[in-house]
Amino acid sequence: MAGSAPFRYRLTFGKTVAMRFTGHLDLQRTLERALRRARLPLGYTQGYNPHPRLNLGVPLPLGCTSEADLVDIWLETELLPGDIRSRLQETCPPGLRLSSVERVEAGTPALQAIILSSDYIMRLQLAESPPDLGKRLQALLEAPTLPRQRRGRSYDLRPLIERLEATWRGDGVELAARLAAREGATGRPEEVLLALGIDPSRARIHRVRLVLRSAA
Repeated sequence: MAGSAPFRYRLTFGKTVAMRFTGHLDLQRTLERALRRARLPLGYTQGYNPHPRLNLGVPLPLGCTSEADLVDIWLETELLPGDIRSRLQETCPPGLRLSSVERVEAGTPALQAIILSSDYIMRLQLAESPPDLGKRLQALLEAPTLPRQRRGRSYDLRPLIERLEATWRGDGVELAARLAAREGATGRPEEVLLALGIDPSRARIHRVRLVLRSAA
């Protein structure tokens, strides 16, 4: 029956520079095409316009790259993870880099229910970073609230910043941030940069990890 595929697999993948301006919905369509071309025994959603059944993790902000994003897929037939990976590596576009496939046990909660946070690295050239960055960072971390507005709605950024630190490396600065990624409580790296008085377009933002409940 449609929508009842029993075999679930979790794919870990990254978005390279070639796809950093591909939005969440277009990414989903790209994954669907790659899955179909790989001729996997896909499970499909129910309804008049069925699609391959898949569940993407937290959307990646536009313009960012990543190396450890997650998507769950469902198959009608059990396959070895290595077989799935080899098939998909032939059909994924150059901007997607598949790193692993693993079987997910029945009854495991949905991705959105177990993702707690996202880890980001934001790289700035020295010429792009303010000379008083250390003081700005300290002031941000000591602030009890950080009122922000996004799409006409006010919210407090401060509780969404779980960790933030800077490392000076040769010709640049790396900001390492762990931001909340729970439903209704998602911290965005570009908002952190704006709160520091830094133009996000001057930074290279890369997501390195999704923190899951079982691994937190």
